[in-house]
Formats: sequence, C-alpha cells, structure tokens
Amino acid sequence: MSDFANALQTGHPNARHGWTLPMIGAVGLALLLGGCGKTASNSIEEDAAMAQRLQRVGTVELQVATAGGAPKTGEQAFQAQCAACHATGALGSPKFGDAAAWAPRIATGQAALTNSALKGKNAMPPQAGGALSDLEVSRAVAYMANAGGAKFAEPKGE
Repeated sequence: MSDFANALQTGHPNARHGWTLPMIGAVGLALLLGGCGKTASNSIEEDAAMAQRLQRVGTVELQVATAGGAPKTGEQAFQAQCAACHATGALGSPKFGDAAAWAPRIATGQAALTNSALKGKNAMPPQAGGALSDLEVSRAVAYMANAGGAKFAEPKGE
C-alpha cells in the first residue's frame, strides 16, 4: 500500500480527516468537465452572427449647457433646429409657409403645438432632437405657425 493510502486509512493528521480523496476527485472532475463543449475557434459565420447580435442599438450624447446670451428668437431657433425638416417637408413635416398644411395644426392652438414640439410627435423627436430651451422652442413654434397663417404672439422671456 502506498504511503498516501496508508495515511488516509490511519487517519494521519495531514489526511484532513477523510476529505482529501473526495476533494481530489471533485477537483479532477471539475477540470475535466470545464473544457466540455468548447471548440478551438469559431467559424467566420459564427463570428459574424455574434457580432450582429452584439451591435449597438443606440447612442447617448451628453451636451454641456452653454450659459449666457439671450434666448434665440423664433426665427433664430427655426434656423438653428427646425429648418432641417420643416424647410423641405422631410418625414411628413409641414413645410414652412404652407398654409394648407399648417391650418389644421394652427386650429389646435398655440399651447397644443408647443406641447407637440416639446414632447415630440410622429417622426419628430422631443425638441426636434436639439438643445433649445422650452422658451426657444415655443418661439420657433409661433414663428412657423405665423408663417402658415396663424396670429400667435411670440412668447416673451422671463
């Protein structure tokens, strides 16, 4: 009999009271099973499929608020943010100055139009995706609606 087996049978202090052999077996089994199911390398198709599953679905942009300066007028806010879509009618937006397209919107009132611009509507994201203040957005709404036939007053700064 080996010295190790003899130490286990006699209860040698270094034999850890009968736990040594089961622990060695458990460690060996864990090492054996740890490599199961793994392949040496993925195929090109598997790598492409994994890359497609892990692609980004969106981004987040943080912007630093700029302090100082007077709020933009309705025309300035329109040129800075709104003209990108409303000048051409992109994505179904009512074109600037198109009275027929603006008439049903104007009928809802200035507050409803401003709310839609601030919170987003249809393809337009909130604040048209820009960094305008609520006051500047409401001024741009009044400017665009007035070009389409409304008689809205441009909101005053506080």
